Amino acid sequence: MSRRADLHMHTTASDGMFAPADNVRMAKEAGLFAIAITDHDTVAGVDEALRAGRELGVFVVPGVELSTVAGGKDIHVLAYGFALDDGKWLSRLETLREGRNLRNERMLANLGRIGMPITPEELAAAAGKSERKDKSVGRPHIAQAMVDKGYVSDLREAFDRWLAEGKPVYERQERASSLEAIGWIHEAGGKAVIAHPGIYGDDDLVLSLLDGGADGLEAYHSDHNPEQERRYAEWTAARGKLATGGSDFHGVKDGKVYHGAIGNRCVDADILDRLGVRTE
Repeated sequence: MSRRADLHMHTTASDGMFAPADNVRMAKEAGLFAIAITDHDTVAGVDEALRAGRELGVFVVPGVELSTVAGGKDIHVLAYGFALDDGKWLSRLETLREGRNLRNERMLANLGRIGMPITPEELAAAAGKSERKDKSVGRPHIAQAMVDKGYVSDLREAFDRWLAEGKPVYERQERASSLEAIGWIHEAGGKAVIAHPGIYGDDDLVLSLLDGGADGLEAYHSDHNPEQERRYAEWTAARGKLATGGSDFHGVKDGKVYHGAIGNRCVDADILDRLGVRTE
């Protein structure tokens, strides 16, 4: 692979542990040609990453990971190649973040009812939230606040006992349908890729989204095994669609990398042209 590109990672603009510029620096150290910043429902980290990319010689692709729903499942859709200054697109991202905020309020209320109160200010501190309103705050930040307050020993316990789907504090987020979100991405001039299809446990649903309008699948992902990567790459090739890949890097905590280290999964940067991203 002549020019490696990791097209899925997160920063402190959503639930990542490192600032956008730090991700760019680590990409440079890993010898990558390009990365995509794909925070949840926000482009708040993109400007900083673009500046760092220009300084360090790493090509930065603006991206977003949208929170959607299909077939009763939470489905994430990656967006690339969209117009960063498209007002309607940015407004739709804001709507998704508002849905996250309302869900956070309900989950904090649930925590209060079971004797583990967390204030909005404590959640903001756990999220490292600045004065910017376009940062995305979610369950990982609630989990960190629970750790900070001594309610649980680590993030895993917070999710396994309290925050995961079906657990006492969990609340479902109001989300756009996957196909609706794919339409939004296309209207903004971008390409829509179904993120980490292997984690949904429903290949029929994934295939229906691919045939229903998605431009590709994230075939190569830190949580995919080789057989899954082969299958998803074959599906996209047979349809003339895109097989992307990325680490889904969130950071390192207690010696553990979430989901994979930067550069753990890559594709050739030649795919960027097909994603509507010009590298020259």
